[in-house]
Amino acid sequence: MLDRRLQLHLATWLGQWPAGPGLHVIASHRRAKPAWDGRLRPALAVDTGQSGVLSVPPDRVAAIRALLQRAPDQLLPRLPEAVGLPDWCVHDGPFRWTLAPAPLPDVGEWTEPTAPGLPAWLRLFDRPVLVVRDADGAYLAGAGIKRHDAYGRELAVGTVAAARGRGLARRLVAQAARRVLDEGAVPTYLHERDNHASARVAEAAGFPDRGWRAYGVYPR
Repeated sequence: MLDRRLQLHLATWLGQWPAGPGLHVIASHRRAKPAWDGRLRPALAVDTGQSGVLSVPPDRVAAIRALLQRAPDQLLPRLPEAVGLPDWCVHDGPFRWTLAPAPLPDVGEWTEPTAPGLPAWLRLFDRPVLVVRDADGAYLAGAGIKRHDAYGRELAVGTVAAARGRGLARRLVAQAARRVLDEGAVPTYLHERDNHASARVAEAAGFPDRGWRAYGVYPR
């Protein structure tokens, strides 16, 4: 049975869950509102391989349903144009979650995203982020929590090139996942299908690939 927190997250994030067989294009006013970072996500989908939900703004539902019926193999490449943002891009890859992060030792410290020396992507977060620094205080790696709703929190992680290969990312992801679970939500992890390094981090941190897929239209 699917974890109730995950069901509530998907129902809130997408606008409907679960769904019957096939792909269901549904309307959600959240697709026309800024996401966690203040930017739109005008199309979002999660697909289990048997059923899926594609969430789009209400005024785009009819056009996207027609596109799906007329040319299903063109849905992804034409999705940005179909939501009225042809210059935006499509992200597509596994949808992962965990209730049992890998028992890796903590490695980072929680700090405000306004702390000195952090990369720009960590400054997008409005709550503490998880950071690893070297002995001189220089930034090595970090993780942030995207608080999509009360039930689901997506993790993001990054490591500077010189510090890769030390296992910092997987330890940060596992540490952040434990915090999310402690807060009563379920941690999720998304990455592009061809990002093999990110896939290895996810697997090592306890986020298996269950054959689920997430895709959508994102700002470049």
